Amino acid sequence: MNPNYASIMPQAVAVWCEQLGHRVNYVCYTGSEDITGGLADDTDVLVLSAFTRSALSAYAIANLYHRKGAVTVLGGPHARSYPEDSAKYFDYVLGFTDQALIEEVLRERAPRQGGRGRMLGSRRQLAGVPGVRERWRFIEPTLAKAPAIKLVPMIGSVGCPYTCSFCIDSVVDYQPLGVDQIQEDLRFLMTKYRRPRVAWHDPNFGVRFNETMDAIEATVPPGRVEFVAESSLSLLSEANVKRLARNGFIGILPGIESWYGYDNKSKTKGQQGLEKVHKVADHVNMILRHVPFVQGNFVMGLDSDAGPEPFELTKKFLDLAPGVYPGFSLFTCYGEAAPLNLELQRDGRVLPTPFHFLDSNRAMNVIPKNYDWKTFYELVVNLARHAFGARGMARRFGANRGVLTSMLNVVRAGSSKRLQYQSDVLKRVAIDPVVQRYFSGESTVLPDFYLAKIKSDLGPLWQALPEGAIEHDQNAYLRKSAQGTPVQMKGQNVKFPAPPARQTIALSGA
Repeated sequence: MNPNYASIMPQAVAVWCEQLGHRVNYVCYTGSEDITGGLADDTDVLVLSAFTRSALSAYAIANLYHRKGAVTVLGGPHARSYPEDSAKYFDYVLGFTDQALIEEVLRERAPRQGGRGRMLGSRRQLAGVPGVRERWRFIEPTLAKAPAIKLVPMIGSVGCPYTCSFCIDSVVDYQPLGVDQIQEDLRFLMTKYRRPRVAWHDPNFGVRFNETMDAIEATVPPGRVEFVAESSLSLLSEANVKRLARNGFIGILPGIESWYGYDNKSKTKGQQGLEKVHKVADHVNMILRHVPFVQGNFVMGLDSDAGPEPFELTKKFLDLAPGVYPGFSLFTCYGEAAPLNLELQRDGRVLPTPFHFLDSNRAMNVIPKNYDWKTFYELVVNLARHAFGARGMARRFGANRGVLTSMLNVVRAGSSKRLQYQSDVLKRVAIDPVVQRYFSGESTVLPDFYLAKIKSDLGPLWQALPEGAIEHDQNAYLRKSAQGTPVQMKGQNVKFPAPPARQTIALSGA
């Protein structure tokens, strides 16, 4: 599945670089490609995008290219969340990015001074991205790496109208992109595949529901394209769900988040606990009658949670809606990604967990407000066993419609290492004093099992990891705020003389 998670923005940057007259090599790094060889010898500028879970790989790759004389640029979620740390290892660190900002960086192309790179950013999210036709030269070789399921990335909006305090999009104004571009993208795709599958990368698809669906219906004959999208339950009335199903939507990923908060997304205002469980279960079962795949997303360990009840309610929900695939995220503080992180850092609740484990799954770097670590992981493991154990998989398999959906659910649950990994963490939290001191915040000494896991996962990139990269200041956002440094990065609008066009490489981490 990894190639299907490739981001849109690295493809957009590659298009912009070509439009600016540069030669581009584009690689979607899924963890197995060799990008340490001759490519580095022929590269003047490395533009890299990474999530935080891939940050150490990004730091190592950038170090390899830097040794060869390339100027290095980092964008993507990690650059927005941890700009101060990223600036130690990259010549440029980009927040919101548009073509003008890329042009500015390529004009200057200056190695970092004094050991720190420049932090730049546009004032707001861009109003449009290059379409599928323009990005196709970079999309096609990425999808070729996916042997079975191939999902073409599209986007119809940026930002989100909701203000979930833990989310990176909570402070980004919602703005739809042009429906003309959506229609052009779909027409082009239908010339490339007999029945293309599209994954919408919108933070919340269908906010302007009728406008978006009118554009799809005017372009795509029934049954010609299949879609998967992340949306909120508040937008998914039965009339809207039926319309989605008629137009080829085979997967919906709604955010449920918590049984004690964020009810504006789930259309359960004023309802909590068991009452909310029953209402959401009824809603999800309605969706499953029309759309074969539904993934319900939860966040575990929020401050609104206390005791075993939130976990027991989630198990009750899975029993009431057996066809839903559960997506569990651990409450995680991603640097500067959300306003809530300032409060967490101010309260001393954020741990210096290495970036490698910050994927909202393998580690939780926020000390729980209402649990000790042992109790929390006991509840997490028990819930994971209920959801992904043999009985849970059999229950889901029996409730799903269609062979593809049933098998996909089984494969995803069967290949997940969540239960095994979190069970291992529970054992260590229960008996290992080094781990106990680290998790309580009493010590910053990294437990050996974390270090061994990083070495094993990075493989040959371990040797290229810059000194000090494993450690980071988990309270950098708080220190920046206390110093009065603007939190949102702004572009400098500096003009530089244009040197001859040179080669650029854009890499996307999946």
